[in-house]
This record gives sequence, C-alpha cells and structure tokens, in this order.
Amino acid sequence: MPSTAPIPRDPLDAARAILRDTFGHADFRGLQAGVVGEVLAGRSALAVLPTGGGKSLCYQIPALVRPGLGLVVSPLIALMADQVAALQQAGVRAARLESGLSLDDRSALWRRIEGGELDLLYLSPEALMAGPTLDRLARTPLALIAVDEAHCVSQWGHDFRPEYRMLGRLADALPDVPRLAVTATADARTREDIRRELRLEGCAEFVDSFARPELALSAERKRGKGHARVAELVAARPGRAGVIYCGSRDGAEILAEALRKDGVDATAYHAGLDKDVRAERLEQFLEAEAGVMVATIAFGMGIDKPDVRFVIHADPPASIEAYWQEVGIPLYGSADLAWALRRLDSRDTSAEVKSVQARKARQLYAMLDGATCRAAAVRRYFGEEAVQVCGQCDLCLAPPKLTDATELAQKALSAAHRLGGRFGRGRLVDHLTGKTKDVMDSEKALSTWAIGADTAANTWRDLVDQLLFEGLLKEDPNDGRPLVGLGDADGVRAVYRGERRVSVREQLAAAKSSRGRKGAKAASLYVDPADVHLFEALRGWRREEAGRQHVPPYVIFHDATLAAIAGSRPRTESALRAVDGVGEGKLARYGEAVLKLVREN
Repeated sequence: MPSTAPIPRDPLDAARAILRDTFGHADFRGLQAGVVGEVLAGRSALAVLPTGGGKSLCYQIPALVRPGLGLVVSPLIALMADQVAALQQAGVRAARLESGLSLDDRSALWRRIEGGELDLLYLSPEALMAGPTLDRLARTPLALIAVDEAHCVSQWGHDFRPEYRMLGRLADALPDVPRLAVTATADARTREDIRRELRLEGCAEFVDSFARPELALSAERKRGKGHARVAELVAARPGRAGVIYCGSRDGAEILAEALRKDGVDATAYHAGLDKDVRAERLEQFLEAEAGVMVATIAFGMGIDKPDVRFVIHADPPASIEAYWQEVGIPLYGSADLAWALRRLDSRDTSAEVKSVQARKARQLYAMLDGATCRAAAVRRYFGEEAVQVCGQCDLCLAPPKLTDATELAQKALSAAHRLGGRFGRGRLVDHLTGKTKDVMDSEKALSTWAIGADTAANTWRDLVDQLLFEGLLKEDPNDGRPLVGLGDADGVRAVYRGERRVSVREQLAAAKSSRGRKGAKAASLYVDPADVHLFEALRGWRREEAGRQHVPPYVIFHDATLAAIAGSRPRTESALRAVDGVGEGKLARYGEAVLKLVREN
C-alpha cells in the first residue's frame, strides 16, 4: 500500500520501499532512480526510456510518495484502463476520468478526488484541459502531472496529436506542480520540440540507451501484398498471442479473414468499427493467452499486454520511431514507401513538416533494406555513439553479399527514360526482358527493348525496388495504378557517368533457409522442464482468477513472475514475497492460493 509516513531524509528510501512492497521489485533499473529522484525533489523532467524500461513506475511511485493526487495524461482509453487495472491489483487507489462514465459514476469519482481518496487519476489531454476539470483539479493538492507518450506533442514525432499541444498551458495553470514527460522513442529534434511545447526548458533530461538486447531483429522484402508470408510467420508460432499491423482498415479486415480461413484465431481491430465492437475485441484479446489481433497502427499504443510473443508488420510503420515503439518483423517494398510518401504529401501540414517526415520514412526504408546491423542502425539514428553490432539480427547472423549492379541500373534507368514514365514497374521489367505482350513496333525499335533478356525478371524487380528506395526512380500515383519514371536528376546523371555505384543485396543461402526464424521478438519465456507442470498449473489458476474478476491475466501476475515461482517453489509467505513481481497487495490477495498450488504440484 502507499506509504503514509513522512518523506524521509532521502526520499528515494521511501520510493524503494514502495517499489518493493507495492510492486514487488528489489530495486530500480537503469535511469529510473534518477528520474524518480528528480520528481520527488519537486522538479520537472523529460525521460526517454525504452519499451520495457519501466516508464510508468517513474511517475507512479513519486505519486505515492509525494502528498497529493498524481495526474497521468494518456492518449487512449484502452491504455488508461489497462494501467488502472494493474494498479488496483497492486493495491493502489487508481481511477480514470473518461467521457464514458455515467453522471453518477462521475460524481462519485469527484467525491473521491476531492476527499483525498485517490493516489492516481488517469485522463486524456482533452479531459484535463477542459475548463471545469482543470479548475477543479487546481483546487486539489497535486503530487505531479505525468504526460505519457509525450512524443504525441511533437509534429516531428511519429504520432503527432494536436490536442497534446494544449498541455503547455499547465506550466502557467499549475506552476508549482512538477511535470514529467515520458516516452519510449524520440530523436533529438523530437525531444527539443517536446521540451518547447510542454514548457520544460531548463529541466533535466534523461535519455536511456535504445539497446534492446532481448530482441533479434529481422526484416523481409515483400512479395505482392505479403499475406502469404504473414500466414507462414503466424503458422510458425502456434498457440502464441501476436499482433499484426496493417496500414489500412480494409487491409486489416482482409488479412484477418485470410488467417481465419487458415485456422488462426484472428480478429481485426481498427477505428472504423463500432466502439462497442472495438471494446469487446480488445477485451477478448487482452484476456486471452493466445490469438492474433490484426490491427491498424494506432492499436499498439493502446495495449500493455506483456505476453504478446510476436509482432509482424504486414505494412511497414511510418518511421524508425514508430518501428521502435511497436517493433516486429516488417515486410516492406518500394510500393509501401511510395504509398507512405503519397500519404504524407496529402496531409494538411507545412512543407517543412512534410519534408522532415518524408526524410524519416526514407531513413526507415534505408534501415530495413540495409546491409549492416539493424540494432546498431536504430541506435545511431537516436543519437547514440560508439555503438557495437548486436550479433543477433538477421544481417549480423547472415551478412548479405553486395553485388555491383551499376551497369544493370544504367539499363533500367535508360529504359524508364525512353518509356517516358508511361508504364508501371511490371511493364518496365517486361520491356527490359523483351516479354511485353502485344508489343508495338515503336517500342521494339527502342534501344532498350530486351536489353536485359539475359537477366532474370526477379532480379530486375529487385533492382527496380532498389532504385525506388534510393530515389533514382519514382512512382506517379496515377489513381492507384502507379507509373514509374526517373527520379533525382543529379543522382541519375551520376549513375550514367559511373560516378555513383548501385549495389544490390545477394542473400546468402543461410538467410534464404531461415524464413522460420524467431524474427523480431525474443523466443518464448524459458521454463525448466522440471518446472513446466507447476508453471502450467499456475497459469491455469491465473486464467480462472482473471475470468472471475474480468481482467487480463497478466495484471494478476506476469508469466515471468509465474516462471520464477515455479523455479523457486516458495513454501512460505516470506519466500513468495522475495519473488520479483510479488508485492504486499498481491501477496495478501493471492499468496495462499499460490502456495497451495506449489505444495500440490
């Protein structure tokens, strides 16, 4: 339970006591202690901590140590609901203020707020900045204000939300309340924008390493829509919970239906569904221990489900920030890049913003189609120096051979020029290989007709993709039937003159045979064979308890905690208390049942 004793001389002592007794962790990790200490001292800060780095504890614990109510601004109701449920399981007095509350429930919540009966209150930026809400909260003692997913405030970030910009007014409305902005992904420019918009200039900035050693990254060039490859990747991971991201609502529905026909328990999730249907599908996914959610990109921000065992991007994300937020196995192609650039160009934003976001998109595809360590490329993107290769991504394990394709590139560029940008990539390849059906004499008379007949069509397709990635070719949208023409004029001239070389990747046999590899997510949690029976018994008990309470299983105990219990087989409450993830609240609520299972198994 939250501490009611006065803050000791060293506030971190009280924070560590809550970390241990309420959340069941022995000590802080990484930069957590520094962030918590800054807020406990009453100072505002910006913290960029990696996914899994314990960002939420950086504001939850100070809210329990400092006097007053902790406010948490969060972008999605589902995300708020998930965190509130987990806090309530740990014995923390937490609630959320949202538009879906009835008048009676809202009145009851305000009585709790004004009576000092809450430790943490979650709400959206719109709800917080509404006049009556902010005015009432200004009359309430506040411990802190946390802005979760703070990258949403930045137009340079990957998920800009204009309503987040209102939060800068908090510096004037509540000048004595420390504010903490937290996010998992923000490059230097985005961090600068966050600080400016949230009025955090001069405040401490904590930026942890973006290393994710638990992940083995991989990416694959897409063939067609990539649905067949998605089905293969899912089939290689039976009985596991997974998320598949699609770039459109229709794409999510079509892919979910295709997976269901293959016998996969797949469900589509997107903003086009009725809100009650979305809520039902989300609840089913969160409470299940298996099943696949096929969703549009925003879904990833709305969940905190630790037993997701794989993530696949059927359509690539928009930037490296977005990729690192929802890291998985991306299937990508030049058509995806062209589509992303068209979407950016159609947005009602300034030319400067469009230019920056287009550059971010190209940086993502350069990383996906690169030839060197993926993890190192991501870390350098976020500004880390002296980065070492990870040794476990697909490019580290099977480094691609690079083949000089400058002469082929000259032929392809020349063909695109002579065809005048009037045809798509398929017709360009047919022209190069001399296989155009019903070809006209005028086309056969061109010097580039069948100039590449001695090279396989797949090689030409890969090369055209490469030239599109590098901007040497470009696609005109043409109402959904893209036409291929020459791109950057200076770059094309440099290739013609031999001043710029074009290289293509030649996958090693080992890489070609590794299509069933574990991909971007780490392997499933390891449990010693001798402990599997107890582990499964604990999971079964957790499943029943979660069903009885109507909450996701992981808010009771994470799989890692159940595995630790199975491995240590505690016989007493004190021994169970020593297991990471078992706090006093959960010990009191579940200790007897867990110890009984240990004795019986």
